[in-house]
Amino acid sequence: MTDRKPQPSKRDDVARAAALLKEHRASIDRLDAILVYTLGERFKHTQAVGRLKAEHDLPPSDPVREAQQIERLEDLAKQADLDPDFAKAFLNFIIREVIHHHEKHRNEGA
Repeated sequence: MTDRKPQPSKRDDVARAAALLKEHRASIDRLDAILVYTLGERFKHTQAVGRLKAEHDLPPSDPVREAQQIERLEDLAKQADLDPDFAKAFLNFIIREVIHHHEKHRNEGA
């Protein structure tokens, strides 16, 4: 006589997969909220920087700082096991938006 464990049924496998999917999606939803609120907070600071630059007639773009930030983010991405090219593209998108806001503040006269 052998002690065999009953094999899970296809229905059990599907139910487990559905439960795991639900957990992953809940985590994704929480992380999306964190990303949105974090970006909102980041843009509050970059808006303040834009006003400060406009008040002191500083250029809206700082290529040295931008290059440093891209390098830093690529390093962070590697540490986080995230594609550095994706991280770089994401930061470049944010930088373009920030520069656009800074130019807007400059054109509005702070």
